[in-house]
Amino acid sequence: MKFHCFTLGCKVNQYETQAMEQQLTALGHEAASEEQSDVLIVNTCTVTSVADRKNRTLIHRLRREYPEAILGVCGCYAQVSTDEVRSMGADVISGSGGRQEFVQMLLQAYRERVQLVSVDQALKRCTFEILPAGGLSERTRAMLKVQDGCSNFCTYCIIPYARGPVRSLPIEEAVAQTKALADAGYREIVVTGIEIASWGWDIKDGSRFADLAEAICAAAPQVRIRLGSLEPRIIDEDFCRRLSIFDNFCPQFHLSLQSGSDTVLQRMHRKYDSARYYESVCLLRRFFPGCAVTTDLIVGFPGETEQEFRESLDFAEKCGYSAMHIFPYSRRAGTPADAMPEQISKAVKASRAARASEVAAALREKYDAALIGTVQEVLFEQVENGCFTGHAKNYVKVYAHGEGLHNTIHSVRITKLRADGVEGELL
Repeated sequence: MKFHCFTLGCKVNQYETQAMEQQLTALGHEAASEEQSDVLIVNTCTVTSVADRKNRTLIHRLRREYPEAILGVCGCYAQVSTDEVRSMGADVISGSGGRQEFVQMLLQAYRERVQLVSVDQALKRCTFEILPAGGLSERTRAMLKVQDGCSNFCTYCIIPYARGPVRSLPIEEAVAQTKALADAGYREIVVTGIEIASWGWDIKDGSRFADLAEAICAAAPQVRIRLGSLEPRIIDEDFCRRLSIFDNFCPQFHLSLQSGSDTVLQRMHRKYDSARYYESVCLLRRFFPGCAVTTDLIVGFPGETEQEFRESLDFAEKCGYSAMHIFPYSRRAGTPADAMPEQISKAVKASRAARASEVAAALREKYDAALIGTVQEVLFEQVENGCFTGHAKNYVKVYAHGEGLHNTIHSVRITKLRADGVEGELL
């Protein structure tokens, strides 16, 4: 059997797709192009209404163009909109869990030509599904999923309903998978999950994310360890002190902000205010000099005034981010924010997104310019426009001329700016 996977959404979805690819390959099946495949798999996202639209567009196209193929749909959109997915002609439907069961359902549907649907109640999940880490691509960077679910219930977010409560990968299993990835030749591991800062809440033995991160760094000292998105509340002196001793720890921190206005943060039901957030930024800069701090910013949240928006921009400049992802607020049915009054018009959201993007670009250029003259350790990944490209520990993209650099780490002296990063010379 030949199969092809499509992944929409976050790094967790990417990880889970890679795990399904590994399972199918281990069973003797072959990854192929969509045109050659007997089974087409769509791993969906439902974080916004825009994501839902992308899901529907892709599913409709695949059903129309490949009527004889088995079409399997899983993920968060299939979890919360099962009937919609069924109406679009999917042969196999599973939600945001049970990836191993989903693979078996695909094989059964391929053999027997039957429609199969299995979607559980996400809010009742209590165990973490252990899946194989890594991927089928050339071994440079691997993802390690250590956590699933979210219990924050931010007012704009559907994910707690789609993914269920917090579940954690046991620390001994995380260490074992880390060592296996190192032995397989990966040079960097990205620790990911739906909300990794909450790792350990369900274990109830006092373990917290700093314990896990420390254990992973110690398990593979020859491999770079990079953390996924973090909630600022876990950044304290203990966290910083413990991780700052590891040479393989990447000093790049994605701290979700969403808004720099305290009144908007309250309406979002975030668990911090701007003062606590900035305390985290200062701690990181103190223990990891020159570190990169990146973030997400939602503009045009219901009721956001021009003053509140300006507070967000001012706060972003105060934090000095090296990169920002700007998102105009997207209404999502089933969330409290969707029913809030004072919804912002598309035109205002677009204008604010453009203004925020200008601030983000200026901050990124300032951070990158400060790297000129410094020496960065770069993991090279691919060739682009005649140069090898890779990422420094701070995740800035680096260009350099050289031969045979794929999946190697080299010292590079940064010499100039590029549109999407910096350029340097090998030492």
